Amino acid sequence: MAASPEDTLIMELENGRVVIETRPDLAPKHVARIKELAREGFYDGIVFHRVIEGFMAQTGDPTGTGMGGSGQNLDAEFSDEPHMRGVTSMARSSDPNSADSQFFICFDDASFLDRQYTVWGCVTEGMEHVDKIKRGEPVPDPDKIISLRVAADQDD
Repeated sequence: MAASPEDTLIMELENGRVVIETRPDLAPKHVARIKELAREGFYDGIVFHRVIEGFMAQTGDPTGTGMGGSGQNLDAEFSDEPHMRGVTSMARSSDPNSADSQFFICFDDASFLDRQYTVWGCVTEGMEHVDKIKRGEPVPDPDKIISLRVAADQDD
């Protein structure tokens, strides 16, 4: 069953549209914060600053360095949901309660992250566009999010 428009995010990349189904059942506070930031236009123009082949693409830092965020840490909402291809999960420092605005999309199975990072959604369409994001740590000439919106707010 598809998520409601209120629980669906539309991410426009240079390569195409990516649809993310959020999981408020797993991480209600993280989903609410991501949607709040999306509605503010926070993610528009933010680069994928850390992209590792076979692992994940990380974004959500307005400084593009991996050190920035929105300034509001969230308490961990760890679950048993596995980190597999298409899963969206929160980036954080060594402090489990340090997730802010940075998140990553898994390219492949990353079960070593299970129960240590907050899973808040999964790509349901457009994973082929995520696969085309330029790799690097840091990424030279990185790809960026053109826009990230809540589907309920879209006109089309």
